Amino acid sequence: MQEKPTIIGILGYGYWGPNLARNFLSLKNAKVKYICDSNPTRLDEAREKCPGVSLVDEPDVLFEDNEVDAVVIASSAVTHYSLASAALKSGKHVFVEKPICTRVSDGEELVRLAETNHLTLMVGHLMMYHPAVCYMKDYLSSGKAGEILYAYSRRLNLGKVRTGENCLWSLCPHDISVIIHLFGEEPETVIAKGASFLHEGIEDVAFVTMSFPGGRIANTHVSWLDPSKTRSFTVVADKQMLVLDDMSEEKLSIFDKKAYPAVKDVAIGYEEEIKLHFGEKIVPHIEMDEPLKIECEHFLDCVKTGEKPLTDGRHGLLVLRVLSAAQKSMEEGGAPTKIAQADSKSLSV
Repeated sequence: MQEKPTIIGILGYGYWGPNLARNFLSLKNAKVKYICDSNPTRLDEAREKCPGVSLVDEPDVLFEDNEVDAVVIASSAVTHYSLASAALKSGKHVFVEKPICTRVSDGEELVRLAETNHLTLMVGHLMMYHPAVCYMKDYLSSGKAGEILYAYSRRLNLGKVRTGENCLWSLCPHDISVIIHLFGEEPETVIAKGASFLHEGIEDVAFVTMSFPGGRIANTHVSWLDPSKTRSFTVVADKQMLVLDDMSEEKLSIFDKKAYPAVKDVAIGYEEEIKLHFGEKIVPHIEMDEPLKIECEHFLDCVKTGEKPLTDGRHGLLVLRVLSAAQKSMEEGGAPTKIAQADSKSLSV
């Protein structure tokens, strides 16, 4: 007997909504019943690409339909809280695109709503489902690379320029989520600097540096005003170094390189110094699949089984805390800013 598919309604058919609709429509264990958007032109596009799906312009239609199991939110970030909270209150599981919302207090409320009502709340931090990121995490966890010293990422392009949010909120959630995942702990402070060149008050470029316990640091550089499209992560550990380049066919490279102190030889009078080791570059074979498809499948699995998503509400809330602290730092000219912790033990991430 075939398992009953999860009935889904999608809110938002703008930039990312079509990609979500395409993936959920392709999965046998899902049925897209609704696509909702307030823009008639977008609904016309959905009508052409998604035949058989009901098209509506009011979110309440989805919330009030008892047949709908889950709501997928791909609208603008400022609407995430109101839509996600309404969906959770109506008993729907929720997949919400990044960031989870724009205020920490609202993010905490979404987590409380989901956990109180035993509903799945998952945030669309797409890179967490990239096969190369998954391989990187497993490799680092194995200890083969040693202890992580520092990391940096770059997400750059001469691409879509947004006017409703700056590049920090638009681009940084991807990299912040991955860096925290790889480090396996929360950052304590953040320093952020940004600049506006195209629209006054909306930063086109930002540099964000997070400090972790024990002195480890990570930096992310994001911009939609750059000559080259770049999507990369570099992790420097004390035994090996890893580079993920999503624009290359060789998605992940592992470098057998390190620096270490030489042993002082008193007999011949050598002073202690730093030695460099240059070993081979390893390119592991990684089975690639579309990260968004993997992410959508993971959401459906979690809805069915009750399993906690990899990017659950608590993870989304942690990323939101970092974003909020980075925004504050940027507004204060790059002042070091402490990252707020959960307001109660029950919400600690």
